[in-house]
Amino acid sequence: MAALSAEARSVGLAEAKRLVVKIGSALLVDRETGALKADWLRALALDVAMLKARGVDVILVSSGSIALGRGVLALGQGALSLDEAQAAAAVGQIRLARAYEEAFAPHGITTAQILLTLDDSGDRRRYLNTRATMAALLARDVVPIVNENDTIATDEIRYGDNDRLAANVAVMAGADTCVLLSDVDGLYTANPNEDPSARHLPVVEAITPEIEAMAGDAGSGLSKGGMKTKLMAARTATGAGCAMAIAEGRGLRPVSALDEGARATWFIATLDPQAARKRWISAMKPRGVLRLDAGAAAALGRGKSLLPAGVTDVSGDFQRGDPVRMEGPDGAALGLGLSRYTAREARAIAGHRSDEIEAILGYPARAALVHRDDMVL
Repeated sequence: MAALSAEARSVGLAEAKRLVVKIGSALLVDRETGALKADWLRALALDVAMLKARGVDVILVSSGSIALGRGVLALGQGALSLDEAQAAAAVGQIRLARAYEEAFAPHGITTAQILLTLDDSGDRRRYLNTRATMAALLARDVVPIVNENDTIATDEIRYGDNDRLAANVAVMAGADTCVLLSDVDGLYTANPNEDPSARHLPVVEAITPEIEAMAGDAGSGLSKGGMKTKLMAARTATGAGCAMAIAEGRGLRPVSALDEGARATWFIATLDPQAARKRWISAMKPRGVLRLDAGAAAALGRGKSLLPAGVTDVSGDFQRGDPVRMEGPDGAALGLGLSRYTAREARAIAGHRSDEIEAILGYPARAALVHRDDMVL
């Protein structure tokens, strides 16, 4: 492997500010009995408490609802039909949420449940809603527990594995680090169970065709993600400025072990998440234009969000989440941003204070028309 470039971020959890941890079914649920591994979950709660004491935002992406539910419904170990899997998810999800709540409560940690499908990240409005909800939870020191919404998801709207879901959640939440806890301690040059000469790779700076060729399909009977899906997740995460690790998760307190230097494979991100997001926004084609007064234009220059009061004119036909160009009083381009309102709504609230929005639109809404995190100047 080539030496790390000067631009590459250092590996490890020491610098993490917002961390996504993916937990596979095999780590959380006993394969033979279908029972929750309560000791393992309580140990994980200790790890999360340790991270939060350091000021780290933590999001968990957890499998386990179907595995728990199939045990309750006595569905056995064989393949499940879609109806059976969704019934198991419905039964297991409530138990999974309660288990997290009970494990984390002794540490004074509040948990929240978020259920997602692939459609939720593909639809820009739902994506922004989910992103805003996560931001609100994290701002209130809550640990979101995310899972695929197996109760309603069909094949065409599924992620299909929580490795890729974790990477997408990391991108959505603006995380700088993502850890996939698994039953393997990282990427090898070949399958170590079949090739005794296989070498462990501690760092991957770029996902090349050579790296992709090293991935085989491995996994337990409870998990769906093999190494190929983990590499897909790594490509998504690192492309958005999020470093990612594949780490052994079967022992107690696996996050602490990783923090202390346990063997893993780290995939390097050379951008920070905010810079990657700004680059993504800047490549979009605007669907509308917002004309600003002098005060709003000056506020943008100071790093402020765009409030409706500073908008003098709205043109174009755009939906919530679409890119819009922001112009000064003289028509000079100031930047590009994602609108939190439709064109119709933006026209209705333009020139009005944020505390007037609900009365104008007839429903509660967000104060900013374009948030500073969603704009490039």
